[in-house]
Amino acid sequence: MVKILFLAGLCIGSLAFCAQAPAAERQQLQPDILLIMPDQMRGDCLSILRHPAVRTPTFDALARQGVLFRRAYCTVPSCIPARYALLTGLYPQTSGVVGFRKKSIGGATMPQVLGSAGYETALVGREMHQAADAAQLGYTRAVLGSTYVSDDQYAAELMKAVPGVQDVRQWVESLGLSYNHWQARAWPLSNDLHPTTWVTTQARRVLSETPPGQPLFLTASFYAPHPPLFPPPAYFESYLEDELPAPARGDWVDWSVLTHEGADGGQRVLLEGEPLRKAQAGYFGLIEHIDHEVAPLIAEFRARSEAAGRPWVVLLTSDHGEMLGDHGYFRKCEPLEGSANIPLIICGSPELGWNAQRRCSQPVCLEDLLPTLAELAGANCPEVDGVSLVPVLRGATTAVRPWLHFEHAPCYSKRQAFHALTDGRFKYIWRPHDGREHLFDLDRDLREERDLAPDASQQALLQLWRARLVERLAPRPEGFSHGVALIAGRPYPPLQAGVPRQAAADANDRPQ
Repeated sequence: MVKILFLAGLCIGSLAFCAQAPAAERQQLQPDILLIMPDQMRGDCLSILRHPAVRTPTFDALARQGVLFRRAYCTVPSCIPARYALLTGLYPQTSGVVGFRKKSIGGATMPQVLGSAGYETALVGREMHQAADAAQLGYTRAVLGSTYVSDDQYAAELMKAVPGVQDVRQWVESLGLSYNHWQARAWPLSNDLHPTTWVTTQARRVLSETPPGQPLFLTASFYAPHPPLFPPPAYFESYLEDELPAPARGDWVDWSVLTHEGADGGQRVLLEGEPLRKAQAGYFGLIEHIDHEVAPLIAEFRARSEAAGRPWVVLLTSDHGEMLGDHGYFRKCEPLEGSANIPLIICGSPELGWNAQRRCSQPVCLEDLLPTLAELAGANCPEVDGVSLVPVLRGATTAVRPWLHFEHAPCYSKRQAFHALTDGRFKYIWRPHDGREHLFDLDRDLREERDLAPDASQQALLQLWRARLVERLAPRPEGFSHGVALIAGRPYPPLQAGVPRQAAADANDRPQ
């Protein structure tokens, strides 16, 4: 397995003054930025976190030389709204994108902000799943490919290389696989044709073709480990032979209603036995495959920056996670850790002077990445809900925010919808369909197997979190709160006008 070792050093200066520096001087200080973005990758699937099965030596090396944000969350855990939040820095409450629907982006996006500061902006791999295309989002170059789109560049190359393949989606389904379910098998073609390998190959090509004198923002966007679950045979077979972890089993779950066939569009399912083992082997295998393939990309990215005399920044994150059988769920759209918690590692070159091997347990989110990268690039950042994480990277211990609100409108069923709050230790969940509540102590019960909401000794704590959500939802158009209590059964459409940031201001937006 390829490992990349990153050396940390002492700070030789701050980038905070970049916005005021002359253009020529600023360009010398702007870091190249590589965003590595798997799709549907759980936050716990890193071997540095002592995951019982998955192996991620490349990502672990990034974490050792950077900062790992253990309580990073997607504020709307499905692909369309999650990527909207990433691109705009806006909470779903502000943007109105609270569910699985596309909406035009009115303001500046992350690639547009960086492009205006002089960056070449490139997207390689999976599209950003928005109403606008890559160019409209601000990417000056796009090389698109997954296994999801039948007419992108990857699909064209696959169909040319494999006689008889006329449509990528139909070919995948002919293998007995699904784009949303747990069926798994080994990739049947050569490794160079696997979409993960293709993305890294194309990203390395873009890297080599970008003029070295221009700062680069490169997004390597993978479709894996999102189903279809088909890692190369070596990875799939290796995990099938391993001892794999049992899914989390909450004391709050009614297991009697679950079946092996699944319900609610396949989101609720009793995964066990061979189907579970194959799903885990497929999912973990895809993650390890990404980890292996990006190692040379990271090495070449760093070498390019160093040759140009620029700092570099590498980020790993995902749009959302995957329940993978936990509590009788598969897929996403849940407030639970498997779905809402995401990996977030930010690593920088030695001259940035960041704290190496730091682990942050404060609640952060995808919205924080736009202001973070804008500050590093010396770019003008629009008004956003996200908070720059640069102080954390430099060693600050002040709070990013006291707590974070995340949500999802009905997707698979009305029962699935939720609102949730967390401060990094406790998590409060409210289901607006029927008003059911959950409360978990993540420090003691990260698998969320013991619900504290029914515990008589925890009622004061439950009331505290409920009151916070009452205040948070009071400005909302759905009528979830009248400022005194939560109101269940209200309509909850996936797109709304959005609440103005000032009207929505509360403790969630004010670092303390």
